[in-house]
Amino acid sequence: MAIETTAGDSPILRDAGAGDVIWAMGNRFTLKLRSAETGGALSMQEVVAPVGTAPPLHTHHREAEVFVLYEGSMIYRAGDETFELTPGSSIYLPRGLAHTFRVVGTDPARFLALTFPGGLENLYEEIGRPAPGRGLPDPPTPEEIAAWLQTSPKYGLELNGPPLPEAES
Repeated sequence: MAIETTAGDSPILRDAGAGDVIWAMGNRFTLKLRSAETGGALSMQEVVAPVGTAPPLHTHHREAEVFVLYEGSMIYRAGDETFELTPGSSIYLPRGLAHTFRVVGTDPARFLALTFPGGLENLYEEIGRPAPGRGLPDPPTPEEIAAWLQTSPKYGLELNGPPLPEAES
C-alpha cells in the first residue's frame, strides 16, 4: 500500500547553488525552499544584496522572519532598536514589528532569509524576473518600485516610512 504524503511530509534537500534565481528590487533571490513545499510552514531564500540596499521601513502582518548573515555587513532597525550584523550574526523579527536595514561596507551582503509561515517568496516572483546569470541586477527602476509598492499589501506588507538613512549606517 502506498503512503499518501502532502507538502511538508518529506525531507527536501537543496544542494549548494540549487533553486530558482530571481532578480527583484536590486537583489538576487535564490529560492531554496518554497511555501508550497512545506505545507505553508515556511519559506527560505538565499539573498545577495549590494552595498547601499535599504528597503523602506515596513511591517509584515503575516509572518515572522529570521535572517542569518553569511557575508558583508548590515545595520538593522527593528522597532526602536538598531543592530549591527556581521558575518555569522542572525536576527529574529516577530510578526508585526516594523523594521528595515541597510547593507554597509564594501561588499554585498549574502544572507539566508526564512519566513514563518511561508509565502513571501511569491511577492518576489511576482514583481521580479528570472535571473539570466549569477550576477546582480541593476538597482530597481521606478516601475519596479511602483510594482513593489502596489503589490506588497497583497502579501500583508505595510510600508511605514523611508529606508534607513546612510547617516545611521
